[in-house]
Amino acid sequence: MQWTDEAIVLGVRRHGETSVIAEMMTRSHGRHLGVIRSGRSRTMQPVLQPGNTVEATWRARLDEHIGEYRVEPLELRAGKLMEAAIAVYGVQAMAALLRFLPERDPHPHLFEMLGVILEHLEDPADAGELFVRFELAVLEDLGFGLDLTRCAATGETDDLVFVSPKSGRAVCRTAGAPWADRMLALPAFLGAVGSSAADRQALSEGFRLAAYFLNRHVCEPRGLELSSARDGFVQATLKALAAANPSETVS
Repeated sequence: MQWTDEAIVLGVRRHGETSVIAEMMTRSHGRHLGVIRSGRSRTMQPVLQPGNTVEATWRARLDEHIGEYRVEPLELRAGKLMEAAIAVYGVQAMAALLRFLPERDPHPHLFEMLGVILEHLEDPADAGELFVRFELAVLEDLGFGLDLTRCAATGETDDLVFVSPKSGRAVCRTAGAPWADRMLALPAFLGAVGSSAADRQALSEGFRLAAYFLNRHVCEPRGLELSSARDGFVQATLKALAAANPSETVS
């Protein structure tokens, strides 16, 4: 068995004296592990940093074996990512999210989204919005997608400001008003039109929304918790936005 694919490094762990087991998100083969001989060498260590993009060739005698990787660098962005807390936490948090998915299950759109986010981690607003969308895409692929396109009660597509915590469907302002205290806020950047840029308040709502459904549908049934890296990313993002806009308040 052999294939070659574009891949983003998620992490490595030591294997023997000189080798590592590398975990990568590949374009066509999903999240995939493999042994890299001499992966702890001075030559390979800079290449195998989380967030780097490589060309990975995987070989194994049988498909169910862990197999071996041969990698060639394509884009070494890890050095830049290590310069900011948002980027460091963001890479770790997205890797943790991808581990909710079955290994070797292809998700090419998530690979694309991961690459886009890695290129925008220097901007807190962009990084935060893309991260929330990434979390909702993971939920979708796990079979728990939210319906944010029309009101669950009236079918309307305008003025969607709530999300039902029970159904995961959007609710318009008039229909949801009597139960507003029980509803989750729908940030404008996730609405049907989705034309509003994400500010600190909207991102705070988006993080809360995604966390609620990830906990309900993914973490709690498995006896897990969301990664501490996610908490670090959320706090670093909101802190950076607060520093940039000190007059803005978040409820």
